[in-house]
Amino acid sequence: MNLPARRTLFPLPLFITLGLILALFGRLTVAPLATDGASQAVMAEAQASPNAIAAPVLKWSHGGCYSSWCETGWYSSPAVADLNGDGQMVVLGGGYTLFALDGQTGAKIWQADPPAGGARMWPGVVVADLNGNGHPEIVTAHGGGYLRVLDRHGALLWQRRPATNELRGLAVHDLDGDGTLEIVVTGAVYSRVNTWVYEHDGTLRDGWPQLNNDSGYAFGVFNDNAAIGDLDSDGAGLELVVPSDVHYINAYKPDGAQIPAHAMYGDKGWGRVGVWESLEIELRGWGNCSTTRAERYRTNFAHGAAVIADVNGDGVNELVVTGNVYDCALGHPPGQYNGLYIFNADRSRFNVGGFDWRTPPVDTGAPLSEDYNVIENNQPNPVVADLDGDGIMEIIYSSYDGKVHAFWLDKTERYNWPYAVHTGGPLRFASEPVIADLNNNGKAEVIFTSWPQKGLNLTGKLHILDYQGNVLHEIDLPPALSGNWNGGLAAPTLANIDDDPDLELVVMTARSGLVAYDLPGTADARILWGTGRGNYQRTGSFLQGSLDLSSKSAVPVTPAPGETVTFTVVLRNNGPELPSVALTDTLPAGLTYGGYAWASAGNVQVDGDTITWTGAVAPGVPVTVRFTALVDAAMVTPQVKVNRVYIDDGHGRVLTREAMIVVGGTAVYLPVVARP
Repeated sequence: MNLPARRTLFPLPLFITLGLILALFGRLTVAPLATDGASQAVMAEAQASPNAIAAPVLKWSHGGCYSSWCETGWYSSPAVADLNGDGQMVVLGGGYTLFALDGQTGAKIWQADPPAGGARMWPGVVVADLNGNGHPEIVTAHGGGYLRVLDRHGALLWQRRPATNELRGLAVHDLDGDGTLEIVVTGAVYSRVNTWVYEHDGTLRDGWPQLNNDSGYAFGVFNDNAAIGDLDSDGAGLELVVPSDVHYINAYKPDGAQIPAHAMYGDKGWGRVGVWESLEIELRGWGNCSTTRAERYRTNFAHGAAVIADVNGDGVNELVVTGNVYDCALGHPPGQYNGLYIFNADRSRFNVGGFDWRTPPVDTGAPLSEDYNVIENNQPNPVVADLDGDGIMEIIYSSYDGKVHAFWLDKTERYNWPYAVHTGGPLRFASEPVIADLNNNGKAEVIFTSWPQKGLNLTGKLHILDYQGNVLHEIDLPPALSGNWNGGLAAPTLANIDDDPDLELVVMTARSGLVAYDLPGTADARILWGTGRGNYQRTGSFLQGSLDLSSKSAVPVTPAPGETVTFTVVLRNNGPELPSVALTDTLPAGLTYGGYAWASAGNVQVDGDTITWTGAVAPGVPVTVRFTALVDAAMVTPQVKVNRVYIDDGHGRVLTREAMIVVGGTAVYLPVVARP
């Protein structure tokens, strides 16, 4: 909700405003008010539940290193998996060699040497069951054009070499719905043939490689740019989007056919519609590089990664993509700023519900450097997540201006965003972030690493920010075991890698190997974007639905003894359909089932004082479950009652939502001042 420009004074009940007051001002010592014990009980309960995020604690470092040096770590985000089904979590990552490490200790379990020439890994490590046999495979892509598939023990199953240049993009997904996963790789080539698709057994898929016809314009893919998902939201096969080193974006069906663009572009497909800053010039189809800015500013996607996501929660996916806006009168490089675009499935610019992206944000920040001899290049991979819990996605990315940006759908950067990792002196850049609600309070934290300019013996940091861009923790990464700088170029990975209930954070550093941090107090954390490109298939999309935006409420919140309370649970899914959701709600002591239970879809049942519901939750179509409860008439002493519902998403994740009532309480109103 946008606040007015002027200060506004309005009253709210004490039991509602207390959480807001505590959030704004921290834990307060509040003198008792002239009111009943119920309100004071609410105060005590709220004060007993601080939401502090504990500092990360170094668990182990130098994973995969040798006695006196470490392989250089690049942009490859690590993965975590139970490879053998024995409950032991294995960390998979490396710079050149793929290391499998014990999650608890960081000790090496096995290693897979790189292909000929010692070629590095640029894209994140993929872990997925390619052939549907119940056992995961491990997929890596390397310099020299090598694609490798290993079994869970690190043995090579097969290898392909589609190009001699480095493979910088890797993702796997079931493109055609046949139950096996296809493997997509993209290359830092110097031709328009830049994308290959292999079946799970290494067979080159019909229709590939692309681009090998005149349906679009393409060149090398110099970052992990591709996104795979149901872009047109039709449920009938997936789409593959590949930005590359031109001012065009190609979008393909599983057979390699170019997806048609909107009729306003004529009979063109995606790959023949150039991206200009100005929509007017884009519609015309060409710009004059010797005249105005509108004619000259267009966007190159050599390092421009894409994400497929439903940004506004209406059940329809969009494409989010970053790119390097440049002045064609000067050439590329230099860049002017990293541009941010949202496109519909038909390539038109997103404009829904008052969120108008026909004109994108401009001049977001000039590059500090585009020279990897000075500092390793920034990769502006966008991340899509709901930071503030309002059901609408924000877009977060790191940029070559030395800042981490967070855009709301109204195209503004609110609160303290962008956040600068470079504040003067030697240059610093930040990695692709990961996003999680670490303390499960409905607001997400943003986590990333940074790296410094070369040759100065400096070290990057691990950064944890709150959803407003405020620093919660910043700690130095371990120093370089060898070399003259260290940092983290790759997106870190959030996972539980040991036998305690808390999460850990795994970082692939440049000069100190794989590093793990404990994150105390995160047993109930919600991971929104947990690793590079969003998941271990590296698709730049959401692989399954999420009920994180679901809620529970009670009316009235201050019932009298003997009164009826109505509880409402709203199930909201911001990803693919969840077909087998189950809800269980057992009323606490002092409340009994009130005789009314209803659901907008699915099947609701009552057994005593336990209400259950089962059914499907489609994207963008909330399901409401409502029932009543009677408050015990003998409850004469004011009491706080918390009613919990457990929501099983059908994929092994159970969420908890609560509604609190104060029986026999009295609402006391206090003024609240809101300011912009």
